[in-house]
Amino acid sequence: MHVRLLAIVVAAVACAAPPAAQPSVRSSPTARDTVDRVVAARMDSLHIAGLSLAVVRAGKVVKAEGYGAADLEHGVAVTPRTVFKIGSVSKQFLAAGILLLAQDGKLAVDDPVARHIPGAPAAWQGITLRHFLTHTSGVQREGPAFDPMKRQPDSVVVRSAFDLPLVFATGSKYQYCNVCYFALADIIARTSGKPWDTFLGERVFAPLGMTSTRATTTTDVVPNRARGYAWQNGRFVNATEFVALRPSGAFLSTVLDLAQWDAALYGDRVLAKASRDAMWTPVRLTDGTSFGYGFGWQIDSLGGHRRTHHGGSLPGFSAGIVRYPDDSLTVIVLTNADAVRADNIAFRVAELYLTASKATRLSLESARKP
Repeated sequence: MHVRLLAIVVAAVACAAPPAAQPSVRSSPTARDTVDRVVAARMDSLHIAGLSLAVVRAGKVVKAEGYGAADLEHGVAVTPRTVFKIGSVSKQFLAAGILLLAQDGKLAVDDPVARHIPGAPAAWQGITLRHFLTHTSGVQREGPAFDPMKRQPDSVVVRSAFDLPLVFATGSKYQYCNVCYFALADIIARTSGKPWDTFLGERVFAPLGMTSTRATTTTDVVPNRARGYAWQNGRFVNATEFVALRPSGAFLSTVLDLAQWDAALYGDRVLAKASRDAMWTPVRLTDGTSFGYGFGWQIDSLGGHRRTHHGGSLPGFSAGIVRYPDDSLTVIVLTNADAVRADNIAFRVAELYLTASKATRLSLESARKP
């Protein structure tokens, strides 16, 4: 039992705290003394109500744990099957949708966006799908029409950015752009003839057995859904719930579903090798330099270990996935915490595995599978 975390939960619900979450996978003492202790300490210091963790080696889950509370009011513990909002970790799935349509021959990543977006302004004529995928278009970060408390077509949000000036010359730099992923989602829907979440469900989630992954919703009943929390004035409070469905942060998922996605990225089940290579190639800028972002993934290295990763956040939730492809190691962290960096927790856990001796790695990975 994570004693300090239990104290936080007690404070959050006054006298009606849920019990500390019991690990769904039993680890060796060494694993508890390393990964579990690091996670519990981060949860305490960052005021995280609940966290789900998966460690994956070569597509196989070697550790899966739930920590803390998925629902403080009802005393529901987190497990590896708890469903969280994953925020911008969703961008890699929108990118995969574009790549699938490219594999189908229905578009190309170097197509001008004006070919696929009716009424695109003159300022967008030099912008390609690649620029939107890599955040190098120069389009401003958000569409003015976006309202988190209003559901509306993606095209409305995209069109609201038409009259905004570009913030830099297309292709000259990287600057994060959420409305660009609204546009990509709209292009997936127009090109496939299906809502983008339906297309991705049929082409990615269902084939991979990702049965808990779906578009965010405030109305549907979602089994095992975590509630989102913020830490205010020394206590947990319910986080704001966005009504809008944001393609830039579109999905609900679990660490076990995301482990299925990770396994698929080692082969051709969804994306061909050429598509995967393109997705993980740093974008080339117009001055000849490159920037460490591909198609929905950040790209860099740590201590000589190549890695691809992405974080995501929405009110009450933070998510992170980090892959070390040359080491066949992936760590996935999902939380129901506001204003934290779950990807930093994933980085720290991954470092424990990367730097462990062979004997320690065997101990870390001796857990019973979920």
